[in-house]
Amino acid sequence: MKLNFLSDELIIKLKELENDSSDIINTSTRALVMCRSLLKTFRKHIIENGFESTQDEIQFFKHTKQPSLTNLIYYCELRSFEMKFPKANDDAQKKYIKKKINKLNKFFLYNMEFVQYIKSNSIHFDEQYFTRAYFDSCLPITSSKLYFQDPEFNTARSVLLAKYRAYNSFTIYLKNRLNDKNKPTTLHSNPINNNTNLQWTSSKTALTELIYALHQSRAINNGNVDIKEIAMLFQKTLHFDIGDFYKTFSEIKSRKISRTKFLDDLSTGLISHMNNSDE
Repeated sequence: MKLNFLSDELIIKLKELENDSSDIINTSTRALVMCRSLLKTFRKHIIENGFESTQDEIQFFKHTKQPSLTNLIYYCELRSFEMKFPKANDDAQKKYIKKKINKLNKFFLYNMEFVQYIKSNSIHFDEQYFTRAYFDSCLPITSSKLYFQDPEFNTARSVLLAKYRAYNSFTIYLKNRLNDKNKPTTLHSNPINNNTNLQWTSSKTALTELIYALHQSRAINNGNVDIKEIAMLFQKTLHFDIGDFYKTFSEIKSRKISRTKFLDDLSTGLISHMNNSDE
């Protein structure tokens, strides 16, 4: 089972869901069902098959599982917030939003050390944080809820990582909501501004090389982003149908000469421009 592909697919489906619906509560409810369904699929696969190595286990709990778990938490918070949002009285609405923001800020402050670990792209505690072997030996001081989590499908920090990412997005949502208390904002922060005439005029293989290079270099979100999300960003922003880039990448790998032709040409062109500029 291609678990990474399922995570990428979920991201795309959630984006489509948001684009197709303006009812935030209904959208959130449907998103929760989708996230929970994928998590059930993941759990069944992991329980039945396990992992081939410690690195595979870390990869799953730190990366592969995160989109479904993070979005589950995000949409749960969002749905609850909107259902309880005061319908009248501007002051009450403002107070409600600020109270929620303050609560999230306390979470970030309390978990500041772990947040810094993730933001700095550290890996030295990954085995303790993201393998199940350390579930009971690396518990937070006050989070009693952790004891009720499934030790076969969670690690000491996998849920905390998902909360950090979900709360990050939710904080931005709340700040936008504070600016317009009468109208729910876009579900996810920083929506893509597609009012551009820029177009990708090279080939699908060239764009695929670039996307994979950016993903593998961890140049976007410190690597904490699904490659399909990067692909969809380029496709939407540059008005270009990239097609089945997984298949394209497979074809690139099978090249006998210059598997990174486009990237090599980029480097050569830039160096040539620098040399000419120095003359």
